[in-house]
Amino acid sequence: NDINIGSTIAELRKSLHIKQTEMLAKLQLEGVDISIYSYNRIEKGTQNPTVSFLYACCRIFRCDMNTLFGFK
Repeated sequence: NDINIGSTIAELRKSLHIKQTEMLAKLQLEGVDISIYSYNRIEKGTQNPTVSFLYACCRIFRCDMNTLFGFK
């Protein structure tokens, strides 16, 4: 069973009322250079995120990796 981290990231982003373009800006402020195309693919599960992307998401969402991976 693969974990769809992208859908979890999308859910967290939406729960905080952050638009994709705002998320991109936040990621860039965290030092992650990513295009909207790549970000869309990560949320859709067709591209795997980098570790630096995941750590930046944790900082933005104020959560830990367990949350991103869907572990309770």
